[in-house]
Amino acid sequence: MKLSRLADQIQTSPILTFAAEINARKAAGETLYNLTVGDFDPAIFPVPDALTEATIAAYREHQTNYPGALGLAEIRSGVAHLLNRTCGLDYGAKDVIIASGSRPVIYAAYRAIVDPGDKVVFPVPSWNNEHYAAMNGARIHTVETDPGDHFMPTAEMLAPVLEDAVLLALCSPLNPTGTMLTRERLEEICELVVDVNSRRSDHLKPLYVLFDQVYWMLTFGDAEFAHPLAICPEIRDYAVFVDGMSKAFAGTGIRVGWSTGAAHLLDKMVSVIAHVGAWAPRPDQAAVGKFLFMDEEVDAYLEKFRGALEARLDAFHEGFMGLRERGYPVDAIAPEAAIYLSVKIDIRGRTTADSKALASEDDVQRYLMDAARIGVLPFSWFGAHSHGNWFRISVGTCELEDIDPVIAGLAAALDNLAPA
Repeated sequence: MKLSRLADQIQTSPILTFAAEINARKAAGETLYNLTVGDFDPAIFPVPDALTEATIAAYREHQTNYPGALGLAEIRSGVAHLLNRTCGLDYGAKDVIIASGSRPVIYAAYRAIVDPGDKVVFPVPSWNNEHYAAMNGARIHTVETDPGDHFMPTAEMLAPVLEDAVLLALCSPLNPTGTMLTRERLEEICELVVDVNSRRSDHLKPLYVLFDQVYWMLTFGDAEFAHPLAICPEIRDYAVFVDGMSKAFAGTGIRVGWSTGAAHLLDKMVSVIAHVGAWAPRPDQAAVGKFLFMDEEVDAYLEKFRGALEARLDAFHEGFMGLRERGYPVDAIAPEAAIYLSVKIDIRGRTTADSKALASEDDVQRYLMDAARIGVLPFSWFGAHSHGNWFRISVGTCELEDIDPVIAGLAAALDNLAPA
């Protein structure tokens, strides 16, 4: 039966499909470690107590009618307060729009900027940009990054492909790698965008840049987040910033996201969000608005949360480094941010004990699940086809005590492969 071209092209996320398979096998009694989805087990990582209480209070106050397309004034003020306090910005409520999570904001930005046939550029590995671009009929140009650069782009990489582009989509801290742009590299990229626009004719669409910053509050060690506007104010008219409650406050099911950026762009994004009904529930908006003004509670939660995530990421990194020192074909990049670790498991082309060839990264992934009892995601699922032996580990659903069995299971699975 015929459907639209979009319906023929669009696909369900393989990440969610694979994670569902793992969870089904776990429910059937298998011991498996699901390190796939960027989600949190609320029994391990609950949302802040103050946010829970504020949400309950909002329902008891019967705040259950339409919240308006822009979002409630109190949450928009709360977001501005958070950004001003922590990033040194000068936002007001008028500079913020609210949606039901960060995904609708990204979708609205694409719809407001990209026409069919327009060129969209993004580095890979990258989360979901290919789907947003495809839904708009865009010409997609990906830029392959390298583990030597922690899978982050440079201005030098991007410069040759931006002259005729209308959108550059960036994510830092990056899903899937858990790495981030340094202040210097971010400044160079922002200056590149400003330079491209300074030379573009007025009758042409500008080059806009979408910054997905949903992990910016989860940084570790010496890694330090820098907001683009704080280092390059000139980018304001060309930028849109995406954020929300899903990651920094473990609230993936609390569908509250927001955007700041170029005023003329936000104005059109609001219309898109309104027409698809992607506003966040009113009681959740009211609760988040109160919570973001609770500075002590916000800071205390983030300090404890970051510590717990960093402990898990460090333990995985140390485990992989230990395996590497023992001669196993693995590697990892030290964690910098988010809830992910980039790990290299270089066994493609090897043969299993029962003579099955691991011919692709999907074969490797399947072998790791069946033999090592772990679920991980190849970077090829994030568009990075040049680095199929790199994988994402997510720590949002694991306990610290799970990590030693995972490393031991991986070693045993690697031991069972035929010699290289």
